[in-house]
Amino acid sequence: MHESVQPPNGVVGAALELFAQQGFEQTSVEQIAKAAGVSRSTFFRQFGGKEDVVFADHEALIGQLRSFLDEPHDDPWQAVCEASERVFSYFARDPELARRRYQIVRDVPVLREREIITVFRYERLFDDYLRESLPGIDPLDAVGFAALVTAVHNHVLRQLLRGRKVPVAVLQKALADVRRRYGVLEDAADAASDDVVVAVFPRSMPIAEITRRVQAELS
Repeated sequence: MHESVQPPNGVVGAALELFAQQGFEQTSVEQIAKAAGVSRSTFFRQFGGKEDVVFADHEALIGQLRSFLDEPHDDPWQAVCEASERVFSYFARDPELARRRYQIVRDVPVLREREIITVFRYERLFDDYLRESLPGIDPLDAVGFAALVTAVHNHVLRQLLRGRKVPVAVLQKALADVRRRYGVLEDAADAASDDVVVAVFPRSMPIAEITRRVQAELS
């Protein structure tokens, strides 16, 4: 069971409640601070503005995912998928709050633009991690896998945000299919110990992944 990601504080919930009740543009920082029980100066020390409140949990998530990916992982491809699952599990813990945020972002153009940038930051994090973890990987394989994982994650998450009950197993199955399509899904069967290593790889598997697996078998 992976460690849960915690939201920054209660200011986010208070702000989203006000945005839902009276609109994003109509809500002032002073009103948010009062509802959250903090001073205006405390609000600005924690957040740069109203937009930052909406995306505060993403900042926490990206930071914790970066720390997670900095840890040793036997399978970088699986690590990226697990990072995606962590994001989904975070929002699935409080789907009503996540749906409120989704509605606010969808209705406010400046927040929709910020969301596009935020999604790209996740994708870039995964891309950078794969390039660092798999020296010699074709950049197209790294960016393609990162983009596909991010797109699949967002597709499944949107189902949750639109009111459906979506367990994390749905995302896990979809991400397993992504790895299968990329040819990087580990064989569940245990390899027999022998002096001779015979390796068969799908043509779709990136060269960097083939190299990693061969090195792992020979080490």
